Amino acid sequence: MTRFTIASFNVKNLIEADQEYYRFEKYTPEEYAWKRAWLADQLLTMNADIVCFQEIFSEAALRDVVIETDELGQAANEAVIPDRSKRYARKAIFRKLAFEPYTEAALAFAPNSFDGGPGQRRPGVAILSRFGFAEPPEVLQDLDEPLTVPFSDLDGSDGGTYQIKRLSRPIMKASIPVGDTVVTVLNCHLKSKLGELERPDGAPFPPAADLVNYDPAARAMGSLRSALRRMAEAWVLRSAVLEELALDRPVMVLGDFNDSEHAVSSEIITGEVPFKNYAWMRRHDAKTSRNRYSDDENEIIQDKITKVRLHSAEKLFVKRSLRDMVYTSAFGGVFESIDQILMSQHFLDDDDGIGEMEYFSVFNDHLTDGSHPEAPYNKLASDHGQIMAHMVLGDDD
Repeated sequence: MTRFTIASFNVKNLIEADQEYYRFEKYTPEEYAWKRAWLADQLLTMNADIVCFQEIFSEAALRDVVIETDELGQAANEAVIPDRSKRYARKAIFRKLAFEPYTEAALAFAPNSFDGGPGQRRPGVAILSRFGFAEPPEVLQDLDEPLTVPFSDLDGSDGGTYQIKRLSRPIMKASIPVGDTVVTVLNCHLKSKLGELERPDGAPFPPAADLVNYDPAARAMGSLRSALRRMAEAWVLRSAVLEELALDRPVMVLGDFNDSEHAVSSEIITGEVPFKNYAWMRRHDAKTSRNRYSDDENEIIQDKITKVRLHSAEKLFVKRSLRDMVYTSAFGGVFESIDQILMSQHFLDDDDGIGEMEYFSVFNDHLTDGSHPEAPYNKLASDHGQIMAHMVLGDDD
C-alpha cells in the first residue's frame, strides 16, 4: 500500500517586499516577513506530499517559503521526535508527527503569460512534489486555436459567438509518480467572479467602476462576462481531463475554481451525473411515444458517462463522515467552498479502482471576512482555506 497526501493552497498574492503587484498594492519588508512565516507555518502543518499553489507572482518567493518551512520542520522534529535511544522511539504516533523536508522535492512554476509590469502583475500557479515529476510539467494558457463558443437563438437563428484566446491564469498539468502509479495532476485557478467591466477606447477606467455613480446594469453585465469566461476556461480544463481519461490515466484536479461544487462551471469540469435508469427515457431518435432506450443501452450509457466523471473529495468525505460544513472562502458573511479536489473513477473504492481517499482535511481556522467585529479581516494571511486529500493506492499485482 502506498499512502500520499495532496493539497490545494491559494496563498493570496505571494511576492517579495516592495514589489507593486496590483495598483498601489505591495508588502512592506515587515509584512512580507510575516506573510512568509505564516505560509511556512501553514505548509508545515499540512505536511502534504504534493501541493498545488495558486496566486504565485514570484517563484523565488515561493522557494523562500519552502526553505523556511523546512527550517521549521527540522526544529519541530528535533523537539518532538525521540531518538533511537528511547524505548518508545518506534511508536507509530511519532511517524505521524514527523515532518518530511522538501529538500529533495521538485518545484514547478507556471508564470502568467499576461503578467505585466509593476501594478499590472498577474499571478501564476506552481506544484511542489516530494515524488518529483515523471516528465516536465505542461502549461496551458495561450490557446493554439481560439475557443469559439457558438450560440443560437430560440428560433434556431444565429445567436453569435463568444471567443477566448487565452486563459486568465495558467493550468499546469503534471505527471507525478506515486509508488507504481503515475497520477496526472491538473492545477488550476479559474476566472474570478470580479466583473469584467467595459472600458471605452481611450477611457482611463471603466465607467461602471465609478461607485459614486453606481450603474447596477453595467456591473451585472460585467458579472455575466466573467461567468462566461470562467465557464469557457472550465471547458478547456475539462478537455484536458478527457484527454487523460481516454488514455486510462488516473486524474486529480485541484485548485481555486472560484465557484462552488454545484455551479455550472464546476459541473462542466466534473461531467454529467448519470440518471438512475435511461430505460425510462425516450430515445433521441424516437418515432413514437413508446420508443425508449433498452436495458442494454442503459448499461452502455451508464458506463460511458461514469468512466469520464470526476468526483469531489469534499463530497465523498462529507458523505462518509456525516460532516455538514466544509468551507474554503468567506466573503460578506457567506462561507462556501470554492477550492476543490476532484478525482477520477480510479480513486473510488470499488473493484476497478487503484486506490481511495481515506480522509479529507480542511485548514480554515484563519478565515475571517470582517463580518464580525471580533474577527477582523487579516489581509496578510491567505483568504482561502487549504484542503488536503489523504490517499491510499493498492500495490500492483
